[in-house]
Amino acid sequence: MEAMKRQILIHPDPRLKKVCAPVADLSDELRTLAEDMLETMYDAPGIGLAAPQIGVLDRLIVMDCVKEGEPEPMVMFNPEVLGSSDDTNVYEEGCLSIPEQYAEVTRPKEVRVGWIDMDGNPQEKDFDGLWATCVQHEIDHLNGKLFIDYLGPMKRQMMTRKSQKMKREMARG
Repeated sequence: MEAMKRQILIHPDPRLKKVCAPVADLSDELRTLAEDMLETMYDAPGIGLAAPQIGVLDRLIVMDCVKEGEPEPMVMFNPEVLGSSDDTNVYEEGCLSIPEQYAEVTRPKEVRVGWIDMDGNPQEKDFDGLWATCVQHEIDHLNGKLFIDYLGPMKRQMMTRKSQKMKREMARG
């Protein structure tokens, strides 16, 4: 079956602020959703996408931080950060739900993440650099948190207003 592109929700949307439910059972429907999310992410283009960004409140993220060469798509059901380094990294983050806006966010430089893969097997892996930033950013989405929540109130309001304006323009088509 062909993967389908999904509509990405634009901030502010109340679904982006909801805490997602754990995935209890891996169904074919969820696997199809994961394929659709990868398709949507690559098309956007982005390096990560969380289920709530397409209006599905399940704990599912996809990501691929390979910029050049062979893609390395990752699908994670119920991902959680099991440990993180004291060292931090600052990356300029963006978000497919907050188009064309970027800000520097400080996060742990390295994280160990546990999740369930597409076959239902538990996995654990250490991530660093861009992968670590990306996986933390996407897991935040599952907890109703956006990267702009790390910013000061003025900058956050400014980005929210810009996003609202873009959303209105897109609605007019």
